[in-house]
Amino acid sequence: MNYRILLFYKYVNFSDPEGFQKNHLKFCVDNQIKGRIWISSEGINATVSGTIENIEKYKSEIRSFPEFKDIWFKEDAHYEHAFKKIHVRVKREIVTADFGKVDLTKTAKRLKPEELNEFYSSGKDFVIIDTRNDYESNIGKFKNAVTPKLKTFRDWPKVVEELEDLKNKTVITYCTGGIRCEKASALLVEKGFKDVYQMDGGIWNYITKHPDKYWEGSVFVFDERRIVSPNTKEEIKHIGKCYYCGTPASYYINCHNQICDKILLTCDECKIKNDYCCSEECRQAPDRRSRIHG
Repeated sequence: MNYRILLFYKYVNFSDPEGFQKNHLKFCVDNQIKGRIWISSEGINATVSGTIENIEKYKSEIRSFPEFKDIWFKEDAHYEHAFKKIHVRVKREIVTADFGKVDLTKTAKRLKPEELNEFYSSGKDFVIIDTRNDYESNIGKFKNAVTPKLKTFRDWPKVVEELEDLKNKTVITYCTGGIRCEKASALLVEKGFKDVYQMDGGIWNYITKHPDKYWEGSVFVFDERRIVSPNTKEEIKHIGKCYYCGTPASYYINCHNQICDKILLTCDECKIKNDYCCSEECRQAPDRRSRIHG
């Protein structure tokens, strides 16, 4: 475990995304940092990996910018790079939402993992809502969570309209690292929801402190690991169902017919038995990717 994976973001007015992109890419290449970093006038969003030594250099580099001096790094140990390449790109938004203008000074109150545990154990009346895409929530969620059928985060405003009857309820939003639920919660506040929280640090902050508690299943992550399974209790280790046989599973593949490319939740046995394809038609397709790409 001589490598570290960092997950971090911050919404902040940033004046020179283009200048940052050029210099930061060079820093990452020079220090063998891999991953993806989106920079924008609204802030930064990144997941990167590197050796322990290089990650410490990287954290110092990020915090050398006044806008990012107090940034919160979620950190995980790993045995190798979690990415194959480095991408540093200027974006219009650090997470694609297309909500229009959202006042991020109106984000919801932050709820710490221990406070969420207290909400559950005390029997408090609350609604916890997943702001991630449905393929993410299919394999993991908080106990009793509402999991809207979000194809992309752009669909969140439509979900908000459907949640009108919850305006006077205590509502908690969550996502992987906090970036989506922060913007999602701000929209709820703007739309008149009275008592809104966001999961402080997202799922990642919760599961590192409280595995086998109120998180059920696995977590989809946007690096080469693809999923992280924090729980040891069999009854909450996997909540997803294999596309083929319906047994508990958390592993995703893309159909190996490259024209189809359908994302499939599958167990190890069925992915091999079905030749990594979603149908007989795809198994016979000429434009199939090699198995080494998973």
